[in-house]
Amino acid sequence: MAGMTTPGPPTEPPEAERAVDCRGLSHRFGDHLAVDDVSLWIAPGEVFGLLGPNGAGKTTTIRLLTTLLPLRQGRARVFGLDPGRRPMRVRRLLGYVPQELSADGSLTGRENVMLFARLFDVPRAQRWERVTEVLAAMELTEAADRVVAGYSGGMVRRLELAQALVNRPRLLVLDEPTIGLDPVARSGVWERITELRAATGMTVLMTTHYMDEADALCDRVALMHRGRLRALGAPAELKDQLGPGASLEDVFRHYTGDHLGDAGRQGGLRDVRRTRRTAGRLG
Repeated sequence: MAGMTTPGPPTEPPEAERAVDCRGLSHRFGDHLAVDDVSLWIAPGEVFGLLGPNGAGKTTTIRLLTTLLPLRQGRARVFGLDPGRRPMRVRRLLGYVPQELSADGSLTGRENVMLFARLFDVPRAQRWERVTEVLAAMELTEAADRVVAGYSGGMVRRLELAQALVNRPRLLVLDEPTIGLDPVARSGVWERITELRAATGMTVLMTTHYMDEADALCDRVALMHRGRLRALGAPAELKDQLGPGASLEDVFRHYTGDHLGDAGRQGGLRDVRRTRRTAGRLG
């Protein structure tokens, strides 16, 4: 992540101006309380990281905000809109890259992105231009008309980013965006995201197990454990609380007692699917 720096934590905006605002958010799966009274806000243009061990509640929180789970307890707003009452309007503001594989290996890269352009209701007259634009932004122009089954893991993830960006979202949600990728592919994915954020001012909400990513890229992070928020602030602030020389991984261990695992290395489409299936079961 060398050379990637963030401008520092934002000042708290008025409620009406927040990209995301959660108050007392909770969610149960049967008797299991997956998200427990989570309250946080995200400023427009901010890169905000949700960190925590597997099973901490990160993915459930994201699914509540992206309308994939019903809001039963607490309050949430995305650019002032209630995901429970205005799901379609919220979805039009979002680009979402889930842990689960969202690219179809039997289609070409261009066909995959065109499918998402239709799903996001991009106007017909603009679709070809938009699809070409995001493929170029993800450096996939040369591979655009090849079948995705032959893509490397890094190419698959960049394709999924192209899919999520084709509707020009105000909020890009990334759930473990570089899981299973080698360091070179990880860096390439983040370079593309950083460039797009600088160009468009979009807000980014991400989860990751890679503390170097969170440290280098996030303006603020929230550390979750067993469904609850344990710490929230700028990475530098959280490290300073533990003393000189502390790392964000030290912060992680301090609040959770857990250690970070190896998310694995990239392969082709089959390896990416297997890695994400495992991550999805765990967290």
